[in-house]
Amino acid sequence: MRTRLTEALHIYVTAMRYPPSAMHHRGPTWLSHASREGWRGVAALDHRGGMVGVAYGYRGAPGQWWYEQVNHGLLETGDAAGARHWLRDYFELTELHVLPKAQGHGIGEGLLRMLLADAEGADVLLSTPEGPSRAWRLYRRVGFKDVLRDYRFAGDSRPFAVLGRTLPLD
Repeated sequence: MRTRLTEALHIYVTAMRYPPSAMHHRGPTWLSHASREGWRGVAALDHRGGMVGVAYGYRGAPGQWWYEQVNHGLLETGDAAGARHWLRDYFELTELHVLPKAQGHGIGEGLLRMLLADAEGADVLLSTPEGPSRAWRLYRRVGFKDVLRDYRFAGDSRPFAVLGRTLPLD
């Protein structure tokens, strides 16, 4: 991750349509994530060795920003049972991005399957912006279900969905 962080962050800001300045804020966060329990990362390279896709995740746990955000969102909607179920033992699919020019060729699904092949946890959770996209079609195709919809994470005004499914993948 450290040696190809700039490439990975470029994919992230391009795929998410964030301003390039977001790379400077996310870099330290991504590096700190790499030290979390159960961290795993995979990348897809083109025929010249350039990175076209990246995915990583780790074991989710109380006290982590995303865990606390999702827990708050579920409790706010009155779904304490959902919070207990989904947040008890999960792998957080933190990032999965493919350059737009490389999308539609199975790269995202390949990254997803490689990343989750030996992931620790009973379930996997992720968040993705609301609205139709290739990511949504991928997640539905591999069996992800709604956990929390139309949630606004601190620092991003767009609505997101939290999706989950049991591990391992089929």
